[in-house]
Parts: sequence; structure tokens; C-alpha cells
Amino acid sequence: MKIITNWLLATATILLVSPLAKADEGMWMVQFLKQQNLAKMQAMGMQMSAEDIYNPGQGSLVDAVVQFGGGCTGEIVSGQGLVITNHHCGFGEIQNHSSVDHNYLRDGFYAPTLQTELPNPGLTVTIVEEIIDATEYLNSYIATKGITDPLQYMRRAFLLQVAQEWYKEHRGELSSSVDLDMAPFYEGNRYYLFVKKIYSDVRLVAAPPSCIGKFGADTDNWAWPRHSGDFSIFRIYTAPDGSPAEYAAENIPLKPKYYLKINSTGVQEGDFVMMMGFPGTTNHFYTPSEVVERRNIDNQIRIDLRKVRQETMWEEMMKDEAVNIQYADKYQGSTNAYKNAIGTNWATDKMDFVGNKQAMVDKLRAYAEKQGKPEYAEAIDKIESIVRERATLRALSKIYDEGLYRAVETVRAPILTEREFESATNEPRKFLDRLDGYFNKDYNVAVDKKVTKAMLHAVIEYIQKILGDNLPPVDLTVPTMAMNLLGDEVLDKAFDNSLYQNREKLQQVLNSGVYSDYSSDPLIAFAIATRNDIATISNALSQYDRDFAIARQTMLRGILEMEGEMNLWPDANLTLRYTYGKVKGYSPRDNVFYGHQTTMEGIMEKWDDSSPEFYLLPKVVEIYNAQDFGALTLYNGKMPVNFISTTHSTGGNSGSPLVNSRGELIGINFDRNWEGVGGDIQYLPDYQRSIILDVRYLLLVLDKYLGAERLLDELDIVK
Repeated sequence: MKIITNWLLATATILLVSPLAKADEGMWMVQFLKQQNLAKMQAMGMQMSAEDIYNPGQGSLVDAVVQFGGGCTGEIVSGQGLVITNHHCGFGEIQNHSSVDHNYLRDGFYAPTLQTELPNPGLTVTIVEEIIDATEYLNSYIATKGITDPLQYMRRAFLLQVAQEWYKEHRGELSSSVDLDMAPFYEGNRYYLFVKKIYSDVRLVAAPPSCIGKFGADTDNWAWPRHSGDFSIFRIYTAPDGSPAEYAAENIPLKPKYYLKINSTGVQEGDFVMMMGFPGTTNHFYTPSEVVERRNIDNQIRIDLRKVRQETMWEEMMKDEAVNIQYADKYQGSTNAYKNAIGTNWATDKMDFVGNKQAMVDKLRAYAEKQGKPEYAEAIDKIESIVRERATLRALSKIYDEGLYRAVETVRAPILTEREFESATNEPRKFLDRLDGYFNKDYNVAVDKKVTKAMLHAVIEYIQKILGDNLPPVDLTVPTMAMNLLGDEVLDKAFDNSLYQNREKLQQVLNSGVYSDYSSDPLIAFAIATRNDIATISNALSQYDRDFAIARQTMLRGILEMEGEMNLWPDANLTLRYTYGKVKGYSPRDNVFYGHQTTMEGIMEKWDDSSPEFYLLPKVVEIYNAQDFGALTLYNGKMPVNFISTTHSTGGNSGSPLVNSRGELIGINFDRNWEGVGGDIQYLPDYQRSIILDVRYLLLVLDKYLGAERLLDELDIVK
């Protein structure tokens, strides 16, 4: 018993004195690599210098890592601007080019020439050119202006103005090819300016069929072992002078500063690996009450309400291939966050996140008392108090968001205020075009009607559950309207007679100039009421924002002082980061162990042509049966598909390159295991794994399935 007691005391002491970052944890900033992790990474086997990874203006690993669209990562892999990202990152573009006659989702796509590569209006690729510490400049700027409100000076729009001022003072006039993004870190205790170039001519080059790119689909999402060829390939084009440009026939492929070579020899257990990308959001400085709020309110409401929507959509998708094409992207987008919420709640309880965050704030309290800085302890108290006070409002906000605004398509459709209606009567075509863009080929009124009915029932029940016998803290209109819509055939008639479904009737209403004729449409009235209720709830919640932001900023200032900045990493915020670790299996539960590598053997074991998630096209089976894998196989002759690593990743890292010790591409990140999604709050060394597409499987698909000899010749493949 004495031994156990001594061990517990020792463990508690370690928790109180050691820095927050653990082995393999962290989404680190590249400009501090030399000070923070270089020696450790080299001791683990990395053969690169800091300058090989980040060397502004000289061509380095950073120059090959791109932000793909608004929320994914990609990597440049050729001297002609070829970019690899995930199939699910390019899914929307593949879907947009698909039809029943040319179903690229089902059959895959390959452009045999530059001329047949497909443009994608609205899609961008962003390359970070330089990262600048702008903290002193920002603090001086707001002091000169007398600005003290963090809600003002932490806004990206305000920071863009500051960034532009900095650039003019230090670099001269801003050219059209340069984009600036200044972002707050550590809750506004640090500010960094990212100088970027954004390319808007990005063309689809190749994609595997969904039975490869989405093999396992929702069932395997967030799961290991995995067997997915989750990739798609695009190309960046520029103006003839090499500058970013909108699509034009005369544009040419990008000549990048740097691109990744592809290593086809594979990985072994224990190999050093590094990942770079644009992770979206983490919250590893949560207080205990914030963890509870995330688990009991945010995640649980998401889980409960998305399940209703997804089950309704899935039933309709399985009845009709055309509906399946229409709603595949919407369904996938919903299930992704749904399963994440389930996994995060599991990890929160399993690994006692509340207790661990309690240790973090207790350590800061002790530091504050020792240093005579009570403001740090007071900041913790303020955060905990605000979280308690806003609980009901936050729950209502999440119910409206998950149950109505994200779930019901007519609620999110373009609508007109009374002032906008007056303008639309003069230019009706502009509004009608907006509606046509929203209610496009991927909209199905019958599906929307069924989803709407299911969601109205679920939302009413959830609001009653949250409020109990209490009145809502603000006046709400939607609950009564929802109950009325659920009366006998009321919702069916509302859809059948809606202006949304009758352009001729809508044109007449716009011509009449009578706003009530428009706003009295039951679906439009419900959409207006929903948005008004959301605004009411949001306004009530906003009363806490300023005090909350100040308290969070103060608490993080204390943590930075206590731990030392070079021992910490800032929460992810869609800015460029790196993470490193090893190729390694894991044990999810007692007496179960998962190895680091999967093969095509597993694809054949899961193969089920009666399942939309595990079917295989005949050509895939032929490729496996032929066993003509060449030098891409493992030592035992099996064809590798996926592997896992201990790298710390999150949303936004989809498509991130995983490189070996020499900086050569060995895989493309596309998911995390379900047991590790709680790593957004706290890294889980025993459980958390990034799921990687083995680049050897990508090469096999390019060769044997797509016949993409042109691309294979373009890639720089090394052994």
C-alpha cells in the first residue's frame, strides 16, 4: 500500500511541475522548430535541418504544403504544380462534374492531357510564403489607437487592416498577388502575420472511384483498421507570367519553389514521420467546466440531432441512385462531425479530461499565489462562472444550429428582408439566380420535406427536455410555429405550394411589391422566424463574450509565464503547423492490439457488393487477383493500403503530407481513429493515431486502375 501511495504522490508531482506538452503531442509553428523540437526530432531519426523545413524565399518543405479550399491540406508533388489531397477534400468538385451519364464518383476520373483537366470555379489553393511575429506591432498599434476591447482587436477583419499597415511600412505597396492573414494565438497573447499567395485556377486531374476513395464510407469513418484509397489529384495553374490568376485557357501549370519527392519503399514500425498542414480547431487549454460544456451540451446535442437527419437522408439515398448522388456530400459532411462528437465524449470520460484540466488550473492557481498574481486565479473563476450561467442559452443555440439551420435546407435558403425585397422587385433576376444556385441539381424537395418533418419533431422534443418546467430565457417564436407546421398535412401543403417551388408565382410576388405576400409563405416565414430566434439567442449569449475573452486571455498569459512559450504550442486555428511522431500500432482495449499497416487482403475481407459502403467494381477485384504489384509490396508480398502514426492531427489536416526522415512523401493523412478524436482537447499518446494513405497504394491505383502513365512519369519517385 505504501508503494502505491508513493507512486500516486510522484505522479501528482509530475503533473504539477512538467510542461503541458507530452511526447508526440503538439501542432507546432514552423518558425520555432529550431528552438523547440529540432534536437528531439533529429534524435528520433530525422535527417533534415530546420532550414530544409522552413526557409522563407529559398524553397523548403513549407513551400510544398498548401491549404486546399477552405478546410483541407494538400501537397505539391511535381514541378508542374500537381497537388495531391484527399478524395473527401475534392469530393465536392468530383460531384459537381458528375452526372448519371458521367458518374465520376462511381467510376473515377482521369484527364489524359492538360487540356482535359477540369476547372473548378471557386476552388482555391493557398501557399504560405512567410510567417512574421507581429505581436509588438499589434500591441503598439492598439495602444496608439486607444483600443482595449479584445472583441475588436482579435477580429480577423481588424487584424487584416493592421497587417496591411505593417506590410506598407516594412515591404511597400501590397501587390494583387500577395494575401495577408494576421491571426491571434494563445487567446490574443501573441499575433503572427502569414504572407500568402492564393491560386484560383485549380483543375481536377484524377480521382479514384468511390469504391476505392471512400471504401468503408461511414461505417469505417474514424475507424482503424482502415482500407481506403482516399486521394484526389488537382493541378494549380497560373497566368503566363507565373502570377495567381482566375481560370483562363492560356494559363500554364504552376512552377513551384519546391515540391515533394515520393518515396515508394514504405514504412516500418517505429519509423520517424512528420506531418504538416492547416489544422482547424483544438481546445487543449480548456478549463474543467468547458470540458463538461463541450461533452454535455455541444457534443450531445450534435449526436442526438444529426442522427435523426442522417437516418432520414440515408433511407432516401438508398432508394434512388440519383438521390444518392445528390445527397452524398451532405451526408458525408454530417456524419464526419457526428462520429467525432461520439469519440470525443468517449475519450472525455475514459481519460478523465475533467480531472486533467482540473490539475492544469490548480497548477496555475498555485503559481498565481506564489508569484502574487491573483488575476490568473480570478480569470479561472470568471470562466467557470460564465460557463455555468450561459448553459441554457448555449443549449438552445446548439439545438437551433444542429436541428434547424444545418439540417433543414429551406431554413438555410436565401431569404429577403423587407429592405432587400424592395431591391429585388427592381432586379428580380439577381435573387432568382441566387435561389437557383441554392436549389440546384443537388436539391430534392421530397427529401427535404421528410428531413424537415423529422427535425421539427426532434427539435420540439429537445427544447422541452432542456427547459423542463422553466420558461426559455428569451422569447422564442419557432417552437409554436413548428408545432403548427406538424398539424395534419400542413407541412406537405407548405412544401407543395411554396414560392420556393414555383418560380412563376415568386416572380409575380416580386412584381407585386407586397412584402407580406412573400413573407407569409409558410416555409419562408419559418426560415425568417428561425433566423430571428437564432439572432435573439446569439445576442443574449454575446453579453458574456467580452468578459470571457478577457478571462481566457488572462489565464493563457499566466500559463505562458508559468510554462515558458517554447514548451507550449498554441491551439490550432487553420494556420500552418507541423507535428511529428512514429509509425506505431495501438491497443484500443484490453487484449486487443491493432498493427500499424493494412493491406489489400483487408479490402477483400470487407468486400460486400450488397453494401453501398463496401462494394468493389470488377476492375478492383481483377487488380487484386492479378497480384501484379511489382516493387510496391511489403516483404511478404502483400499490397499495402493504409498505416497509422502517432502524429497529432485534427480537422484541417485532411490531405496533409506525411514525410519520412528525409522529407520524402510516404503517405497522405485522411482521418483519425475514433479512440483518438478527443485529442482536440487532450493528446492521447496510447490511443491517438493519424490514419494515412500509404503512397504505394496511391501509385498502384494510378497505374493499374486509372492508367495514369502521364502522371507517373511526372512524379519524382525515389527509393
